[in-house]
Amino acid sequence: MAEVILKNVRKVYPNTESKKKKKKDETVEKKNNLEITDEGVVAVQDFNIDVADKEFIVLVGPSGCGKSTTLRMIAGLEEISGGELFIDGKQMNDVAPKDRDIAMVFQNYALYPHMTVYENIAFPLKLKKIAETDADGKTHLKKMPNDEIDRRVREAAEILDITQFLDRKPKALSGGQRQRVAIGRAIVRSPKVLLMDEPLSNLDAKLRNQMRAEIIKLREKIDTTFIYVTHDQVEAMTLGDRIVIMRDGYIQQIGTPQ
Repeated sequence: MAEVILKNVRKVYPNTESKKKKKKDETVEKKNNLEITDEGVVAVQDFNIDVADKEFIVLVGPSGCGKSTTLRMIAGLEEISGGELFIDGKQMNDVAPKDRDIAMVFQNYALYPHMTVYENIAFPLKLKKIAETDADGKTHLKKMPNDEIDRRVREAAEILDITQFLDRKPKALSGGQRQRVAIGRAIVRSPKVLLMDEPLSNLDAKLRNQMRAEIIKLREKIDTTFIYVTHDQVEAMTLGDRIVIMRDGYIQQIGTPQ
C-alpha cells in the first residue's frame, strides 16, 4: 500500500556523561559496540533503504544492533535524530504516530484482558474517525458505523482463522492464537504499512513454524507493505523478499534470500 524510504536516518540517545568527554574527534568511546559521541549513544547510523510498495522487508541482527529502534522510528515511537523518513511520498519525521497510517505488532501481544477477541480487534475501529461530506459540501468527522466495524472484524478473523474464538477472552487462548488476534487488530484498519517487532519470539519452535506459514498466507491476502524485525536467521530467510542485516547500529548488507 505504500513505499517507505529512509535517507541517512540515525538515532542518538542523549548521554550526559559523554558531554563531559568532548574531544576534537566526535567519537569519544564505544559502549556495547555502539559509538558514543558528544551527542550521546548512537543506536542507528546512516540507515538508507527504499522499501517498495507491498514489499516484505526483514531487519535481522543480534540484540542491540538497532533493528527495533529503526522500526520504532518508522512507527513514530522514537524521535528521528537525523535524516528523513518518507511514507507514501510524504515526509514523516514530525508526523504523530496516529497520523502515519501504520500498524504495529509486538512480541508480547498487548491484548486487553477484559475484552473479548472481537472487542480487541474492533477497538481501533471504534476510535477511528471517518470523513463524511454533507449536502452543503462541508466535511465532518464521525465514528465508523457499527455494521462496517462488524464487517471488518469478521473479515480479519476469517483471514487469520480465528472466527471461532471471537467470543473468548485472551486468557482462554494459546500463545499462537493470541498473536493472531494481535495481528488481526493491526490489519483491521487496512494500514499502508504493517510493522512487526519479533512477533514470534514468545512462541515455542512448533508454533513459530506454524505462525511463519500463517504470516506468508496473510501477506498473500492483504495489500500492505511489511517491515519485520527478527533475530532468527531462518525466519528472515523464510519470510523476506529482501533482508537487511544490521550490526552495531549500521546496515552490513541488503540482499534477497538465496
